Amino acid sequence: MGGEDEEELRWLDEQEKAAWTGLISLVLLLPGKLESPLRQEHNLTLFEYLVLSHLSEAPGRKLRMGELAFLASGSLSRLSNVVKRCEQRGWIVRTPDPADGRYTLAELTDAGFDVVREAAPTHLRAVRRTVLDSLSTTDHKALARIAEKLRIIPDSLG
Repeated sequence: MGGEDEEELRWLDEQEKAAWTGLISLVLLLPGKLESPLRQEHNLTLFEYLVLSHLSEAPGRKLRMGELAFLASGSLSRLSNVVKRCEQRGWIVRTPDPADGRYTLAELTDAGFDVVREAAPTHLRAVRRTVLDSLSTTDHKALARIAEKLRIIPDSLG
């Protein structure tokens, strides 16, 4: 530490430190708490569940891979690996986008939809127990507002 860098650096005050440590704890611990029941009861990772869930809600149960990566908050390479595993299980099929062959569509199969339908209550219970039930309606609104402000747009989309 020294010189000009130290003069420009703004250290966290107590309120900022509390906000930051609270947020980073959530970022690091929350995925495990949400994934554990999915792994135990359905042999799914949280990311696999999110991918299947977003496809289940999409028109025709199809999405372009880039859009699916964004919705599931993952990189395209991570998504490709997960989709490959899901294809091997018969849950997803990939096809060229008929509207633009440069893109690939991921489509949820009936078997994949069954997996989502069976796992959804487990995920919902974990979300409620771990996050939502301990918050008020005002807290829900504040959390959504803060999440939107902090949303990280991948370079390929933003």
